[in-house]
Amino acid sequence: MDFGSIDWEHTRELAITYAMTYGLNLIFAIAIFMIGKRLAKVVVNVAKRMMGKANVDNTLSMFAGNILYGLAMAFIVIASLSQLGVDTTSLAAVLAAAGLAIGLALQGSLSNFASGVLIILFRPFKLGDFVEVAGVSGSVRDISIFTSSLATPDNKLVIVPNGQITTDNITNFTANETRRIDLVIGVGYDDDLKKVKETLGKIVAENELLLKDPEPVIALNELGDSSVNFVVRPWVKTADYWPARFNMMETIKATFDKEGISIPFPQRDLHIIDGNIEAVTKPAKKTAAKSSKKTA
Repeated sequence: MDFGSIDWEHTRELAITYAMTYGLNLIFAIAIFMIGKRLAKVVVNVAKRMMGKANVDNTLSMFAGNILYGLAMAFIVIASLSQLGVDTTSLAAVLAAAGLAIGLALQGSLSNFASGVLIILFRPFKLGDFVEVAGVSGSVRDISIFTSSLATPDNKLVIVPNGQITTDNITNFTANETRRIDLVIGVGYDDDLKKVKETLGKIVAENELLLKDPEPVIALNELGDSSVNFVVRPWVKTADYWPARFNMMETIKATFDKEGISIPFPQRDLHIIDGNIEAVTKPAKKTAAKSSKKTA
């Protein structure tokens, strides 16, 4: 190459022109990226503080902050490339198409994510609550964006997708401070109903786990096929529900045996007619001894 034929003056001026044009664009692009990145962090931190003051769950605030930061950085990168003269229209179209494809591929996961956000925002249950969701009962161990973990009474860990939780009924057994125990107690038709009611009232009154307010309900509810059924509905603190229920059942059986009050059970009599056996179900007798004599 004949370097002597090069117009060095023109080349120098051209280089200076390109340097000034593209160099300034490069400086502006870097400035946009650096300043935008810092502004994105500031905005995300402000958003997190606002969500913290609004008592938004920490898991949700962290996740929302990451999403916000990612969107802001995507916008900043596109703005920086645009400053360099890169055509970002096609890039934006590619990102939109990719986002649509990813969204279609992750429909189930996105549904679980949306449900997780709703659970964290509206708090139908919290850690430690005993709930029944999606056909599973247990204590809530963890609530994440996509799933919730329950510990069953027999100590199994069940992980339930959040989408199944929000599309089904949610029963929170520990949401309130008090619960009502619903018992149905059957007695024989030969028993003194007044005595039965007084005995049940005494059992309820002497149980220290039961609350006096609201007042317990003890009433004759049904004349059944084999028994006269009373309902016993005392109130207890939620934490005392199962101990109080177990104690009530044991005390009722022991007291009824002591007071001579029968607890009927279905029985079947056999009638032999011309060599054919006919089974007839009748109401239970008051005592097992009477039933044995009749059968004999």
